[in-house]
Amino acid sequence: MIKMKGICTVVIIFAMLFGMAAQQGWAKPKLKVAWSIYAGWMPWDYAGHSGILKKWADTYGIEIQLVRMDYLPSIEAYVAKQVDACVMTNMECLDMPAASGIDSTVVIVGDYSNGNDAILVRDNLKIKGLKGQKIYLAELSVSHYLLARCLEMNGLKESEVKLINTSDSDIGPVFLANKDQKVVITWNPIVMQIEQTPGVSKIFTSSDIPGEIIDMMVVNTNTLRKHPELGKALTGAWYEIMGIMSKRGVASDKALTEMAKSAGCSLTEYKAQLKTTAMFYTAQNAVEFTESQELKKKMDFVRQFCFKHGLLGENAPNVDVVGIQYPDGSIQGDPKSVTFRFDTTYMKMAAQGKLKTK
Repeated sequence: MIKMKGICTVVIIFAMLFGMAAQQGWAKPKLKVAWSIYAGWMPWDYAGHSGILKKWADTYGIEIQLVRMDYLPSIEAYVAKQVDACVMTNMECLDMPAASGIDSTVVIVGDYSNGNDAILVRDNLKIKGLKGQKIYLAELSVSHYLLARCLEMNGLKESEVKLINTSDSDIGPVFLANKDQKVVITWNPIVMQIEQTPGVSKIFTSSDIPGEIIDMMVVNTNTLRKHPELGKALTGAWYEIMGIMSKRGVASDKALTEMAKSAGCSLTEYKAQLKTTAMFYTAQNAVEFTESQELKKKMDFVRQFCFKHGLLGENAPNVDVVGIQYPDGSIQGDPKSVTFRFDTTYMKMAAQGKLKTK
């Protein structure tokens, strides 16, 4: 009888300790991921609604809260460490979190803009005719970068044009309502809306600088080191959806229809946006792009623009102030200040079939 009491006591104590441990550290880690509306990021919304993301999170023993936010506020939340991961372009990753000292790792290179960003004009204006023009755009955004590259490639200078800073929410309606505005720079779906107007045409798009405006999933490096399962779950879910989108059939149509609805457009319009988005539908293609020497050249254009426009910090002494590390271990910039990392670890795991759900 005494022996039985002893056993019961041990069982009770173990149960209490187990319960306390579960409360204090054995419970599923809860991680937040922010996303915003854009053709190449709509798969994240579908990942949440379809249950695919939860399935992958469950497999790796974590809980992922997917949060939809406006674009710049989402990156600000990431910088403030209110979310653990966030979708963003390579330029915003460099000039916001990385330049702020937030060590960030790119776990998924999803696509690059291949026409989604554009310079639109009235009255059949040509690129050389931009000289002296008022140009409406969101300053210091990828639209500004697109303009800088266009001017540079055509022998013009920014000092030869007048920039009119306009919010992305107003830029489309204001341009359409005011025919005195001759030049506007923006991105889809606003580009599609504007170019349907008679007398408006595109003179330069991101397809003229392929691979320079990259759309990525970025994770706080410290969080990723602590929870590599987040990288695995996000990457596994992403490529499951890429597999669905890249095949014709009922499943693909259903997924694309839901993405279009969430983006506030028709299926036809969404498919048109995807045509100007160079999606990496396979992990292998994404790995090849991310490990290419060409990426380093493209990132140099981006960092030079950011430094020239004061986006790497007011007191940044030179363009090398932020270190960018590539998959081969090479570093562009200060090796002592690496806060931007391209990592193909998880995409390679997906390519090799090492990421699987239960």
